[in-house]
Amino acid sequence: MPVAPPPPRSLPLTALRTFEAAARLGGFTTAAAELGVTPGAVTAQIKALEAELGAPLFERHARGVRLTALGRDAAPGLTAAFDALAQAAGVLRAGAAPQVVHIATLPAIAQLYLSPRLPGLRAAAPEIAVSVTALEAPPNLKRAPYDLNLFIGGEGRLVAADTIFPVCAPALAARLRAPADLASVPCLSDATWAGDWQAWLDHAAPGQGIEPRGPVLSLYALAVEEAANGAGVLIGHGPLVAGHLASGRLVAPFALRVPMAEGLRLWSARPLPRGAAAARVADFLSA
Repeated sequence: MPVAPPPPRSLPLTALRTFEAAARLGGFTTAAAELGVTPGAVTAQIKALEAELGAPLFERHARGVRLTALGRDAAPGLTAAFDALAQAAGVLRAGAAPQVVHIATLPAIAQLYLSPRLPGLRAAAPEIAVSVTALEAPPNLKRAPYDLNLFIGGEGRLVAADTIFPVCAPALAARLRAPADLASVPCLSDATWAGDWQAWLDHAAPGQGIEPRGPVLSLYALAVEEAANGAGVLIGHGPLVAGHLASGRLVAPFALRVPMAEGLRLWSARPLPRGAAAARVADFLSA
């Protein structure tokens, strides 16, 4: 009786996924950030895969890594395979929980723009459950497990145009008559949009050499609250400070509002069938 040889061992899926991310993103650190693991874990997975193959996939250099010829040949097929796997997983997720909508957005948008609108959405569609994940950058569209993505800039439908202008508490606004007065008050900045002050001053006071000085905060929502509490003047993004302006907690001491090229945009990695929960949420947020 003939004896069949044992089948070759399958390559570990986790190691293949790790290699694909490192190859696509060009480094172990960036791959680790996307996968939610440490760079050391990425290194270990790729070393194990190279040992299993008996061939290197990356050349290691002082400034980083570079794909070998074998790595370059294998990477496109793996990328296509994991993209297809992510799409199939999305179909499963949508079919298993058709009334649950997952939204990815910036922390500031989640707190200042999206959160105030959720009560109205729940009232309009109580059967839909919305889950919000705050991310510092838009996710990989082909891999994202999110139904909707809401960020400033990028592709997708325009939800709200963006304009920037100084905002502050009413008591502080009384001290401001012209942009030059900004030199005498604290000017708050946000680490994410560090160029906002210069972008507004280029239009409001070109060539005057005004240099706003004050604390730099890592979270824009915190900077908005600090401005409302009287800590200083902040460059407001129209869609994000609209609620504070409407309530009177913030005011705009100067009339000039500078339109920004990139507005608040909503998009999905997958088609949104008409009447589906994600499509209804997208229509509500765009209304």
